[in-house]
Amino acid sequence: MSKRSADAAGVPDAKTHKSEAPQESRVAPDGLEFEDDFEDEFESEGEVEEYNSDDDDDVMVAGADGLPDADDDTPAKKEGDEMEVDNQVFIPSRHKLGKDEILEPDPSVYHMLHTLNVNWPCLSFDIIPDDLGDERRTYPASVYLVTGTQASKPKENEIMVLKLSGLNKMKGGARDDDEEEEDDDDDSDTEDDPILESRSLPTNSVTNRIRMNPNAKQTGEYLAASMAENGDAYIWDLTPHYRSFDSPGTTINKAQKLPKATIKSHRGVEGYGLDWSPLIQSGALLTGDNSGKIYLTTRSQSGGWKTDENAFKGHTGSIEEIQWSPTEQFVFASGSSDGTVKIWDTRSKKRKAQLSVDVSSSDINVMSWNKRVDFLLATGADDGVWGVWDLRKVAELGSNPSANVTPIASFNFHKEPITSIEFHPTEDSVVQVCSADNTITLWDLSVELDDEESKDTGGVEDIPPQLLFCHYMKDVKEAHWQKQMPGVVVATGGDGFGVWKSISV
Repeated sequence: MSKRSADAAGVPDAKTHKSEAPQESRVAPDGLEFEDDFEDEFESEGEVEEYNSDDDDDVMVAGADGLPDADDDTPAKKEGDEMEVDNQVFIPSRHKLGKDEILEPDPSVYHMLHTLNVNWPCLSFDIIPDDLGDERRTYPASVYLVTGTQASKPKENEIMVLKLSGLNKMKGGARDDDEEEEDDDDDSDTEDDPILESRSLPTNSVTNRIRMNPNAKQTGEYLAASMAENGDAYIWDLTPHYRSFDSPGTTINKAQKLPKATIKSHRGVEGYGLDWSPLIQSGALLTGDNSGKIYLTTRSQSGGWKTDENAFKGHTGSIEEIQWSPTEQFVFASGSSDGTVKIWDTRSKKRKAQLSVDVSSSDINVMSWNKRVDFLLATGADDGVWGVWDLRKVAELGSNPSANVTPIASFNFHKEPITSIEFHPTEDSVVQVCSADNTITLWDLSVELDDEESKDTGGVEDIPPQLLFCHYMKDVKEAHWQKQMPGVVVATGGDGFGVWKSISV
């Protein structure tokens, strides 16, 4: 991370250790901060691992390397000629570790840090809204997830409903300023290890993307939709699976493990675009495929699901992302490998885009609609560039193909494809970004440096002042904010899942 930035926030630099034996699987995060004034059925299938600087267990994905603290007078420390500590600036997206180097997480920049392994990698997941309350800041914490696997054989794939419980504060980590005073004497960070419980719904295809219906809590019906590698889309009722975690002895029958509906309108064409309407409680689902077609599926009066076979057409490339407007019931946006973002109205019988803007010369991989400022849309592209667009300016473009619309913010900090992007649920200027460079970065677009601050580059000139935090995660694919737990991020990558909270947000 940037020494200039880290010093400004009072955050120590990352430490790079050199050891005799390579430990390539152990990589850990570092962060920085800027100031801003203004088994199925009911058995536990695994355990969540918590970072512990005194534990040298090899299962740690997030990077516990078992190295002693600087003040620890242990035999390992006395063998000083066998291990060197390099306090130089290390930026995961810029620098590479040597074969005998590892990164160690700095506990002072995390409130919480956990990792968990599952049987197969998961390309996509979503957070299940729960009944435990909003604005939760106490520990231990619990998180509910739904995900789909990428197994080596099609028949081994499954949709998994997960409960992560007993998530404690990081040992030696920072204290949350919003924690209750009585929590000062709490020793929850030394309690038993967290537990992972799971429920399984079999599926015969890799899940490319999966999304929860955001109206689940309001309706009491916990619906999820998934796009499969085989070209089909599925709607799942996760209500009995979610409820079973708190009702020991509940039996889930075979029928409850089957999808409630299968969407075959894509006719075997694989796809990734998928989103539920946040404003239509009865259920409205958009699905997009690699042929550039988008279909709308809604619930019929009989309670079943019906897909309008009149597809939305206009993209010349694959549909990579779909986002419903958070405020306009009939409006949605789509991002494509053709480099454009298009705005649609589902009431249009012609099924043609109302607006279109050229965003990138490469694929538009992901998008996020700001939930609090409804004219802001963030995009992430295959060339590593991400930006934020003012849709009012896009609307001014109208049908004039020669007009040039530019983003209100654009960053090329990442040099590999952007794999996930999401606005903070309550802080309209905060964005989290995942990249194929193995990092998750947090940004605050409201931050600006004055002239004096900008002169102190700390030897690293390409660190934007808006960058708040950088977290390392191998092969990260997707990340989401846990909306009911302020500042908590959940992510999936090549080595499993991570749950963490930094001091930055």
